[in-house]
Amino acid sequence: MKFAPAVSIIAALVLLLTWLSLRAVNPEAELFDHALAEIDHFAMLENALYRDVFTARAGTLRNYDPLVHELKALHASLDHLRETAAIDAETIAAVDRLAASVDRQEELVERFKSENALLHNSLAYFVRFGTRPTSPELAEAMSAAAAAMLQLTLDTSAASAREVKDQLDELERQGGEANAGTSTEVLLAHGRLLHDLLPSVDSVLRAMHALPRKQYQDALRTMIMTREVASRDSARRYRRFLYGTSLLLVAFLVQLGLCLKSRVNALQRRAAFEHVIAGISMRFINVRPQDTSAEIDRAVAELAACVGSDRAYFAVFGACERRNLWCRPGMEPPAGWPDRAAELAARLGPTSDGIVHVPRVNWMPIGDERDTLASLGLGGWACVTSRTQGGAVVALGFDAVGKPCRITGPGELHLLRMALETIVHGVTRQFMERERTRLEAHLQRARRLERIGTFTSGIAHNFNNILGGILGHSEVMEERLGTDARLTRHLASIRRGAERARDLVDQILAFGRRRDARPRALNAHALITEAAALLNVSLPDGIELVIREPAVGAILSGEPAQLQQVILNICNNAVQAMEGEGRVDIDMEVHDLAATRRFANDELQPGRYACITINDTGRGMDEATLSRIFEPFFTTRSSGNGLGLATVIEIVREHNGAINVQSAPGKGSRFEVWLPCVATSEPAPELEAAVAAGRGETVLMVASDGTRLLRDEEMLAALGYEPVGFTAVEAALAACHAKPERFDAIIIGHLGSSATSLELATALHAAAAHAPIVLATRSMERIGADTLIAAGISDVVRWPIVAEEIAAALAHRSAPRGSLARRVPALAAAVSRR
Repeated sequence: MKFAPAVSIIAALVLLLTWLSLRAVNPEAELFDHALAEIDHFAMLENALYRDVFTARAGTLRNYDPLVHELKALHASLDHLRETAAIDAETIAAVDRLAASVDRQEELVERFKSENALLHNSLAYFVRFGTRPTSPELAEAMSAAAAAMLQLTLDTSAASAREVKDQLDELERQGGEANAGTSTEVLLAHGRLLHDLLPSVDSVLRAMHALPRKQYQDALRTMIMTREVASRDSARRYRRFLYGTSLLLVAFLVQLGLCLKSRVNALQRRAAFEHVIAGISMRFINVRPQDTSAEIDRAVAELAACVGSDRAYFAVFGACERRNLWCRPGMEPPAGWPDRAAELAARLGPTSDGIVHVPRVNWMPIGDERDTLASLGLGGWACVTSRTQGGAVVALGFDAVGKPCRITGPGELHLLRMALETIVHGVTRQFMERERTRLEAHLQRARRLERIGTFTSGIAHNFNNILGGILGHSEVMEERLGTDARLTRHLASIRRGAERARDLVDQILAFGRRRDARPRALNAHALITEAAALLNVSLPDGIELVIREPAVGAILSGEPAQLQQVILNICNNAVQAMEGEGRVDIDMEVHDLAATRRFANDELQPGRYACITINDTGRGMDEATLSRIFEPFFTTRSSGNGLGLATVIEIVREHNGAINVQSAPGKGSRFEVWLPCVATSEPAPELEAAVAAGRGETVLMVASDGTRLLRDEEMLAALGYEPVGFTAVEAALAACHAKPERFDAIIIGHLGSSATSLELATALHAAAAHAPIVLATRSMERIGADTLIAAGISDVVRWPIVAEEIAAALAHRSAPRGSLARRVPALAAAVSRR
């Protein structure tokens, strides 16, 4: 299957699925729900308006503000309905009818407000003057008029109105006879006004009640619900289409997966075939002439097993006849076979590469060739032929007896040509001669590189001596400059540059140094624990180191110091990748490999291995960086030299191990160090650490820099010692004189000048001769071995102090004085080379 059409089909199906998904979720359902909710809200507002109108008619509403607010709310609700319910022309018309109804209601409400206010005002005056008759003669008439008016407020029919008019006329007549005065006239005026207003106000209310608002709302609600049902039906249909399209996509992906699996299987078979051919080729390089025939038999058998054939043969037809045959038990070839293989291949018409491929014999056209293959019992056949320079014909054939040929695809068929050429080269020994010539040239080149490496190592040592002189003279000039800050700053820059150059030369020497390791059995977990002890003293505060206990112990064969260097280098790289905050996990597992395992840079043979895994939460690496991390001098840091991981992989390979690295940007890195386990009947030994830890011994420390002194004290405490620090020389001498047996060792750091450090060492050695003294200095260029011995100094390390070096120096604190004296010159030379 072509990948471009497949990708196009998948993209089209995904787009179709996306469109169907959008339609199937019924995006208009929410709009319909909002519209129905707004209709309900509109109905609630209208009911509230009518309630307040009737409340105002009854005179219990204090003011008309609720009516104003409700009318505004009705208009706002209409605007929302236009946004949500105006789906088509029919619903728009229904909303417009509702709007017209609201406009009519607003007109009636305004009329009602004006008339109802005048009504209640007149009613109040009528009640006021009607309850206070001016003369006894008018009391009965006023009572009758008030009763008629009360009836009119409850029933505004024409009869009630006539009754009120008659009573008012009667009251007016009696008032004229009795000469009642102004109050009776006011009462009559308000009564006649009420006679007109009460029926008018009630007619407004009846007009409002007669508006078809309920019918408009129900019609709009029915329209929206009808469209909602239709939308749901449409979404349901789209969901069915979506389901069908999903099934189609799944079926296509399954088909694509089967095709990819078939390709993967073909690639795996081809890779296995290529691996077999490569192995045969390598064996032919070193085969002795007398073993050539046996090697060809072995090669034919391996090729037959790889392609799954029942018989395989290599034949030479011509002056130098040769037959190398392999077959399964009970499947021996018939007489005359494979002698006729070259002739039959020529009749079948081979390709330009000389390849004949018959997947199924029973699929061939009827003819002599088919009959010949069928008579040989073949169900499938593959054969490749070639003609040598001497005119001989060579053939490599594979027979499938009674079943189809398992060789499929042009890739495997072309490999048959490669297999034939490999065997031909092995027979003629020409390939072997070319390989010998190539190997001799490679050996000469390796010898030249070895001489260049030796020459470079000598230059590095001499360069280290020059750097030692630069550091020494810089230190002397810093001591004598005094308060000239500018020159002091320049000298400090010179010294830092020289120290970086010294560290780079150290890495070059460590990388190029011949590591004559003395392997011995050691406990893998103890190796990790000792390395972690060294890491803990140098990790920044924000870095967490987690060591997981292994479920199964493992015994390795190796040199402890070198394997510790592997763990330390990887962990230091991890710390630098986390930029001051993160976590480093160290774990160890034991694996039994039944087959060869290949990594990006190494390959492991079957066996039992301890896998030390180091995970970090750093920034990770991309593919380009990951492919180059083990190259010497390749680094992504401005202050790095690119030799740490190069040294790591060399050490691991010297221990017959392998390294696998997994990383991705932003996801941290995972280093797997695979080391072979050894079988031993003895108990698992604890690691005799290359850098031993302390057991609570008290160490006196003296240094002029209080901040660095505090950090070094924390380092010694983490290494298992009890440090006692002093920044003043006098205080250190006083403490040592007061109780010399208190201190088990003494460390003298940077005190401004080498002379001051040596004088203090001499005084402390006189006070506590039993305690070994370690001198930490930047350079030994101006100090001789005799001077160190005379001052009582037993070891020398670099300043600033490094955990590994100070731990190694203190580990020798119990050595005899004579041995210490013998070690000082070598140590002095080592420090000067730094």
